[in-house]
Parts: sequence; C-alpha cells; structure tokens
Amino acid sequence: MIPIISGLFFIFVWLKLDAMNLQEKVMQEMKSAMKAKDSVALESLRAIKSAMLLAQTEKGKGSSLSEEEEVKMVQRLVKQRKDSAAIYVDQGRDDLAATELSQIAIIEKFLPEQLSEEAVEKVVLATINKIGASGMKDMGKVMGMVSKELAGQADGKTISNIVRKHLS
Repeated sequence: MIPIISGLFFIFVWLKLDAMNLQEKVMQEMKSAMKAKDSVALESLRAIKSAMLLAQTEKGKGSSLSEEEEVKMVQRLVKQRKDSAAIYVDQGRDDLAATELSQIAIIEKFLPEQLSEEAVEKVVLATINKIGASGMKDMGKVMGMVSKELAGQADGKTISNIVRKHLS
C-alpha cells in the first residue's frame, strides 16, 4: 500500500510543479540558489522577480501577468544581457561578459523551448507562400505573422534575419 501512496504523492507533486506560474517557479529556484549559495543564479532570479513586480505595478493593483506577457518579459531580460555581453566583449571585458552569459543560461530556463533555425525557416517560408510575399516591402507583414505564431519560441533577430534572407 505504501508504494502506491508514495507514487500518487510523486504524481501530485509533479503536476503541482508543472502547474506553477512563473512567479512561483522563480521563488522556488531562489530558495534553491540561496541554499546552494549560488550568487549568479540568485542575481539572475532576483532580476526576473524585479521585472515581474514592475510589470505588475504598471498593469495595476492586484493584476497578474498573462503567460504571454511573462514570456515577453523574460525574453527582454535575455536580450538585455546578450546586448551587454556583446558590448563587454567589444571592450575586452571578458570577465563581465562571462557573468552576463551565465545569467543568460539561468534566465533562459524560464522560456519555452527554442526552435532551431531550420524550424523557424520552415515557418517563415510557409508564411511567405501563404501571403504571397515577394519583396522587402512585405517584410512587416511576414514578421508580424511569424512573430505571433512563434511567440516565445524564437527571438525576433533570428526571425528577422531569416525573413530578410528569403525576401531579398
């Protein structure tokens, strides 16, 4: 009888963890980072928490973020760190770039699984064929449709490069 109960408990805990929202996941990871004394992870998680609180106060009192808004916010944090890392590398500050890159790895855990460039390219080509895009004048239409379809699964820069390659 005990193995069945512990198995059910495991399934319950797994389902509960899977159903957590971003804020609960971040708090759970913060506790783990504090116990492990991982300062880089803790700094990254605090940045996510801070961004969430700012976004919630902008929306209004008592409101929570939708899943789409949470993904956009986390993507913005990743992009900021990538930009900072590129600047640090250009200035020869590899120590600071390494910190930014390690924070990116931690923050990206909270994003949906990213699609490969080949998968993004298939979606772009399908969209181009669907709307009959023929040149750079249609880039905005294609970008809008692909970005909406791949929300959170690919960054805008990757999508833009692939669209530009196929429309020029």
